[in-house]
Amino acid sequence: MATTGRVGHPLPYDVYRQAIERETLRFAEVVRDVDPGTPVPSCPDWTLADLMRHVGTLQRWFSALLTARVRERPSSRNVDPGPDDARERADWVAAGVPAVAAVLRDTDPGTPMWAWGEDQYARFWARRMLFETLVHRVDAERAVGRATGVDPVLAADGVDEFLVNLPYAGAFAPAVAELHGSGETIAFRCTDPGDGEWRVRLDPDGLRPLTPTDADGAARPEPQAAVCASAADLLQLLYGRRSYHEAGYEVTGDAELLDRWFAHTAF
Repeated sequence: MATTGRVGHPLPYDVYRQAIERETLRFAEVVRDVDPGTPVPSCPDWTLADLMRHVGTLQRWFSALLTARVRERPSSRNVDPGPDDARERADWVAAGVPAVAAVLRDTDPGTPMWAWGEDQYARFWARRMLFETLVHRVDAERAVGRATGVDPVLAADGVDEFLVNLPYAGAFAPAVAELHGSGETIAFRCTDPGDGEWRVRLDPDGLRPLTPTDADGAARPEPQAAVCASAADLLQLLYGRRSYHEAGYEVTGDAELLDRWFAHTAF
């Protein structure tokens, strides 16, 4: 599975399967019996009704891709759009859990498949589905004023998954393709035990995550900018849900470089 090469990432496939079920049911519980017209500040112009439809249709689309073991980029997304009555969508999201669980259980994670990221195997979709669901669960909790929480192990893997796939996200996040540089390096440092840091470099032909072997045994130079926080806070930062100017982030180095990064990378 594609990774930045850091120990502990990716997580075992069964962790993704089980976490998807938990996060989906938690999402449905958060949005159930809440006004579906409630705005979602972290997803501009969306309401909870939009968020529920997005989560439900995306999970069903991922499941359809896995069921068909697609080998080429699909040309459409013909999946159940969910009930017209937004008040029924929380139950509709939850009702999709058994089918998602079944297809993930019945799929060999090493099956070759088309994927928009680097890892062209079925396991890509399980990892991607988890973090789509988890981040939107946090979006929903914030929208209704609930306290949010993210398991630090999952959060750290979410940081890894985001960075390893970001260079391939230009098809739906075109600003990513415009992010170039002359070798500037940014570090995202995790304060949770055992997770160290991730580094990305901006090259003339685009960005790329660096692995521990990229230094070829030599001392790694200090990055031009660095952000230090918990894995959960780094995950929300990378997805554009928080700002590094907020409490909880320790920042060093070139702020303009960080601003350029975040202006091009949130999706």
